[in-house]
Amino acid sequence: MAFHALSATIVLQGISGIVGGYALLVDPSGGLIGLPLAWLQGTPFSDYFVPGIILSSVLGVCPLVVAWGLWRGRSWAWYGSLLVGASLAIWILVEIVMIGYQPAPPLQAFYGFLSLLILSLSSPRSVRQRLLEGEHRYPRV
Repeated sequence: MAFHALSATIVLQGISGIVGGYALLVDPSGGLIGLPLAWLQGTPFSDYFVPGIILSSVLGVCPLVVAWGLWRGRSWAWYGSLLVGASLAIWILVEIVMIGYQPAPPLQAFYGFLSLLILSLSSPRSVRQRLLEGEHRYPRV
């Protein structure tokens, strides 16, 4: 059960990272997804382009690679799931330090919770054993 929930949360993060990152790359002003440029005052960024690159790659593509690894039963995917959860937590913490906590929209709260959920779902012994001891193998396609 935890294994499937872990896979689902990582896929959710990957898809939302790609969609959000793409939106920031297409419209670096943040207007497409309702993020004001004023939030970036006092940060190293003049617009959301660089955060869009980081979001789409580190929190978009990488989680989908990890999800693929989970589905294929690769032992490295367990470490990858921990890395996804930690990366998301770091992203949210750095964001809060740089722009402050923004309660509306509640993205920081949601993704902060998602990072903790990914980390907690990666922790059960059954998940580790399933991947690290080779108990989980889907047939090759």
